Amino acid sequence: MKYVTEFRDPQKAKALLEEIKRLSELLERTPEEPLKLMEICGGHTHSIFKYGIEEALPDTIELIHGPGCPVCVMPRGRLDAAIALAEHPNVIFTTFGDAMRVPGSKKSLLQAKAEGADIRMVYSPLDALPIAKENPDKEVVFFGIGFETTAPSTALTVLQAEAEGIHNFSLFCNHVLVVPALEALLVNPDLKLDGFIGPGHVSTIIGIEPYQIIAKKYHKPLVISGFEPLDILQSIWMLLKQIIEGRCEVENQYTRLVKEGGNSVALEAMGKVFEVRDKFEWRGLGEITESGLKIKEEYAYFDAEVKFCVPNLKVADSVACQCGEILKGVLKPWECKVFGTACTPETPIGTCMVSSEGACAAYYKYGRLSTLAKAAKTNKVSA
Repeated sequence: MKYVTEFRDPQKAKALLEEIKRLSELLERTPEEPLKLMEICGGHTHSIFKYGIEEALPDTIELIHGPGCPVCVMPRGRLDAAIALAEHPNVIFTTFGDAMRVPGSKKSLLQAKAEGADIRMVYSPLDALPIAKENPDKEVVFFGIGFETTAPSTALTVLQAEAEGIHNFSLFCNHVLVVPALEALLVNPDLKLDGFIGPGHVSTIIGIEPYQIIAKKYHKPLVISGFEPLDILQSIWMLLKQIIEGRCEVENQYTRLVKEGGNSVALEAMGKVFEVRDKFEWRGLGEITESGLKIKEEYAYFDAEVKFCVPNLKVADSVACQCGEILKGVLKPWECKVFGTACTPETPIGTCMVSSEGACAAYYKYGRLSTLAKAAKTNKVSA
């Protein structure tokens, strides 16, 4: 299949790995102090484990898993607010499926649905509009989550609701921006990063320019990557080349989809409906300035936070859960004390185990046995 099989060619992967090994030897790093590259997107994390990329790399290169999972970074307070909205007697609450099982402080949306709340899973925010038409006596709320990837479709839904005069539709907006999160990571003293594997899907929307601050201000190289094995390996190779040559640039490996200026239609829709919040809370990262989107005043009629006076509460995470440290890249999933025991995909405690893009879910599905074996071996040697 074009654009798939050619990016999974074993011989080309082997050649890239040999070149990565050669370049890594020039860096003179050690397994104790490896080169640390962060893949931002949860989709990359899953590809890395699905295809065994991490284990194929030299042990002088460490991949750090970043906060690129939209469900995972949602703080508990916003989830509790979503559940409160869903339990309102006059509300039909619509949401993407991966948000259904994310635990709030007392329950999840799925549990609220089981208790009688009218919560419906949709595949697109536009699916909420026919529901609103069919239920004119109800307020239909869509749970808007995600990075710049999903924000355009949400914005277009608001514009469509306005065009059709659907006034019983509103949006609970929790869309976030990727670059401010990267800046928050770079000023974190607990985390020392050498470069970034940039998100592919987000970049199809925003293009290349927004990442320039990472290279120019923080002097870290970033390569926007596709999701197939050869995409990721080539991106790692490109990062190594930059580091060896003393360059800090934003490069685009994913040229077959990511364009310099991004998607102008999507950006126009976002700009029309949304504006940047002064600050927004992220799970694990705390409040980050100018990192979230909110509905502009001219579209306030479609803002669930205005219609329902949603409180912006801060709720602490479960003491057993270490998702915050995992999202910051400080801990690996298998280092969490409840990973694979109390916290599994069937009985998740934290968001990183729930979402299909969560790092814990990736480790559990693809890398659990190998990583735990590696950890056990390391602990045995240390002892």
